Amino acid sequence: MKLINLGKSGLLASPIALGVMRITKLDVKGATELLDRAYGAGINFFDNADIYDGGKAETLFGQALKNASFSRDDVLVQTKVGIRPGEAYDFSKEHLVEAVDASLKRLGLDYVDTLLLHRPDVLMEPDDIAEVFSDLQNAGKVRQFGVSNFNPGQVELLQQAVGQHLFANQLQLSLKHTGMIDFGFHTNMTDERATAHDDGILEYSRLHHMTIQAWSPYQYGFFEGVFIDNPKFPELNKKLHELADKYGVDVNAIAAAWILRIPGDFQVIAGTTNAARIEGIAKAGDITLTHQDWYDLYLAAGNDLP
Repeated sequence: MKLINLGKSGLLASPIALGVMRITKLDVKGATELLDRAYGAGINFFDNADIYDGGKAETLFGQALKNASFSRDDVLVQTKVGIRPGEAYDFSKEHLVEAVDASLKRLGLDYVDTLLLHRPDVLMEPDDIAEVFSDLQNAGKVRQFGVSNFNPGQVELLQQAVGQHLFANQLQLSLKHTGMIDFGFHTNMTDERATAHDDGILEYSRLHHMTIQAWSPYQYGFFEGVFIDNPKFPELNKKLHELADKYGVDVNAIAAAWILRIPGDFQVIAGTTNAARIEGIAKAGDITLTHQDWYDLYLAAGNDLP
């Protein structure tokens, strides 16, 4: 699998990442096997967050990482902070420092390679965050910083204060969640898809060399369910299976390859606990859909072209 440069960070990562939000469904042995098989399939990037199962996901991931057949230095570990579960989004200096230290303790690590601010805090003070980022980087606790679910204005507000280039924005994107793409097609029109719900985040990310990390790459709606082999979407699944046969991979790999075909450094966060499934998804990193295949899938998903 060809590695990508995350933003301008110099960190070389697999375009398919393993998201471990649901890893606590497994025991330590199962989690270790999941990590080993993902790494064996070419995946060197693991995405976590402090709120996943109340921190238990970080703890189990850390245990599995220690038992894995590969070295910690062979992979990139990411976590996200900034949400107080059931309470608030909190980017205060005190909370961010406490949250990172707590994550490192649970992970059993001295540092994480990348840290994302999980969801935008309207009350954030960019200068305070800049101070936290510098302190964390100088202390060797975090190598690179990014954001999640930010719009361009929010990114700009933070970027003008921090000294580090924000390398990534983790955003929901799939064949059934295409708002950032639809808007571009419907420019200068008055229909619903012409509304810029995210202020042109796709083009902004490319212009500013930010990797888009696509979360929920198989979901429709907001955690309503998966579209893969879902009878609600017969035309889309027919096309997915047709292209899976054409490229000699499974349908999950085709859905991921559709995201990776978009120009720019995209990364797919595949949140599965099934080791065989992640091995199949990883094959998306080795195929490139044709122009027509990409558009055929877009249309089969129920989208239109003006």
